[in-house]
Amino acid sequence: MSYQDDIVTWAFAAGIRAIKTAAQTAASLIGTGAVGFTDLDWVQIASVSGVAAVLSLLTSVAGIPEVSDGESAFTIAGRQ
Repeated sequence: MSYQDDIVTWAFAAGIRAIKTAAQTAASLIGTGAVGFTDLDWVQIASVSGVAAVLSLLTSVAGIPEVSDGESAFTIAGRQ
């Protein structure tokens, strides 16, 4: 694979992980309260889920198993 292909693959895989992390975080926050659907604090849920997604992306910089045997983004960029 070329450098650009590896970066695109990494970004796609990291994005999917971030979306899954945000969804799991939102699901856990929604499921913890014994309140009605309209009583949920959607801004807080979106905020916490967004932070979780950013943390997932930052963690993915260190490497993710879906890309080139877990290479980090810095290793991939160094091959250019």
